[in-house]
Amino acid sequence: MTSLSDLPIREDLRGREPYGAPQKHVRVELNVNENTHPIPADVQADVLRRLAVALAGANRYPDREFTELRDALARYLGHGLSRDNLWAANGSNEILQQLLQAFGGPGRKALGFAPTYSMYPLLASGTGTDWIAGDRDAEYELSAVRATDWVRRVQPDVVILCSPNNPTGTPLSLDVIEAVYDAAPGIVIVDEAYAEFFPAGEQSALTLLPGRERLVISRTMSKAFAFAGVRLGYLAADPAISDALRLVRLPYHLSALTQAAALGALAHADEMLAMVDEIKGQRDRIVQGLTDLGFHPYRTWSNFVLFDGVARPREVFDELLAEGIIIREQGIPNTLRVSAGTDAETGEFLDAMARYVTRHGSDSTIPVKAAPVG
Repeated sequence: MTSLSDLPIREDLRGREPYGAPQKHVRVELNVNENTHPIPADVQADVLRRLAVALAGANRYPDREFTELRDALARYLGHGLSRDNLWAANGSNEILQQLLQAFGGPGRKALGFAPTYSMYPLLASGTGTDWIAGDRDAEYELSAVRATDWVRRVQPDVVILCSPNNPTGTPLSLDVIEAVYDAAPGIVIVDEAYAEFFPAGEQSALTLLPGRERLVISRTMSKAFAFAGVRLGYLAADPAISDALRLVRLPYHLSALTQAAALGALAHADEMLAMVDEIKGQRDRIVQGLTDLGFHPYRTWSNFVLFDGVARPREVFDELLAEGIIIREQGIPNTLRVSAGTDAETGEFLDAMARYVTRHGSDSTIPVKAAPVG
């Protein structure tokens, strides 16, 4: 049987590993930042009704401009946006890919700030864009001084700012976004996949869009809307951004079924988002519980918690997995990441962590001697 190494693939792909967390189906799955709450039954019924209508016409190509969906997304976001400001694709990863296809490419550079979402360099590689990883400040935060220093040195064609950052959960100030935009010569993308989990009163980068034609805000329905399996990402930007993406999209890239399902969820946005406050409460419960156990959770505005001070991350991962609980190793030394689940799931995780600490005593944790940088 032919192996991958026998094929004439691109040289820059040789030796690479595909993206993806372990797909292990266990009792408590808290490893990929999903919304673990089920979709309400009445929303399921409405989505199924809309899917049936779409299926009846599936012999025809879908609306390639997905006009009704863009109208619905504009209403959901508010901020005076219209359909002309909106674009959608199969998950926010495809949104980012299309942006790099249009504004990156061979001979161009994209800048991000590590550690951050591991798909960014993969998407850059896939589009022939040079990826440059800047570093971060203490506690994995990012200041305007550090960010703009990197921008001025690199002069990137694309900057990707993750707000809040994945996998650390750390927030990003609007002042930093403004400073980066003013310093950057090219497109500035703010990835707000977890924006609905911001603390009450905190503003989205959507407020910065007027007058900034190179600013793009990327969103997803995977997290707060519990729609990870539907694959619907979208962006808000100056209408010219969508014109650029029309040049690189695949024809009819958003299926009629995807459009119908997303419209159903948006029609019930208030009900779908009613679970967000509960998830934020569970996230804060995890932060407090891990602190009480001697670990160091980082500040988080997302639906997950990265925690430091773990003496043996693989051992913790394996012992929790043996109890039917899966969390995430991110490759950041002495850390693990856990998603906020339901009340019961959070309880099971914290109880399992308490049992681990009891079994291993003072060897469970290590002091966080200094806040990491870079």
